[in-house]
Amino acid sequence: MNTAFLFAGQGSQYVGMGKDLYDKYSLAREYFDQADQLIPNLKKICFEGPEEELKQTKYTQSSIYVLCVIVNDLIKREKGIKADVVAGFSLGEYSALYASGCFDFQTGLDLVRIRGEAMAEAGMKNPGTMAAVLGLEDDIVEEVCRQITDKGEIVVPVNYNSPGQLVISGTQKGVEEAVRVLEEKGALRAIILKVSGAFHSPLMKPADKILGKALEGVELKEPEIPVIMNVTASLETDPARIKELMVKQVVSPVLWKNSMQEMLNKRIKSFYELGPGKVLAGFMKKIERQVRVINIQSHEDINQIQ
Repeated sequence: MNTAFLFAGQGSQYVGMGKDLYDKYSLAREYFDQADQLIPNLKKICFEGPEEELKQTKYTQSSIYVLCVIVNDLIKREKGIKADVVAGFSLGEYSALYASGCFDFQTGLDLVRIRGEAMAEAGMKNPGTMAAVLGLEDDIVEEVCRQITDKGEIVVPVNYNSPGQLVISGTQKGVEEAVRVLEEKGALRAIILKVSGAFHSPLMKPADKILGKALEGVELKEPEIPVIMNVTASLETDPARIKELMVKQVVSPVLWKNSMQEMLNKRIKSFYELGPGKVLAGFMKKIERQVRVINIQSHEDINQIQ
């Protein structure tokens, strides 16, 4: 193993992403046009905004998935670069599963749409929020969350991003109380995030049932490229197991730090972050400073690959 592809998650989106690829490549036009048929106005909102509409889950998740798939296919076709292992952050796991050969573009797009709608609906049924906690050990954050949850509010650690950076999720009161206590315990920062739900927490339970039902009708292929799944931070190749983990991911922590450590343990040398933003490259700097992650999201980025 030598090369890893990492796929961006929700929050990395920006107005205009993918427009240059759409203008330059017929492959990009085909995928964006196909997505626009399933989710009307997706292309216009992705390319022109407004930003507030692009932030709506149904547009955000689908447009990021489409861009990630396009970049994956283009760097394979134009530059001959192939991954030996793939992983994606939360939503990005669907792009990783596409890249691995588990399903085709349309199947992934359908699943991303269903997942996004189900999560948005769960967020309305069970309102909640999330907060980023910086500068504390994981066990301190975990214990504070446990104590608050034991008192009746729900708050759990959900995104293990990098050393000293952990995101918590739960009820509004639970997260607010956790932020207060964690600041008292010495957190450098504890910031409540602008999100529409308590993602990856037990409050998302209605969404995992909907996604599970949708996956019953989908036949996953055995991946041609091993996938490191968020829930286990380990390589998975069995389609039945992958399905199970896709459902669990909705209500389970994203073990990103451990996933990257798994790749480093396997002596991966080249890392490419495919899709919008450079969030995953930022996490890697804190996990292993010596590793460089190359971000590919535009025509110019593809041209510059040696």
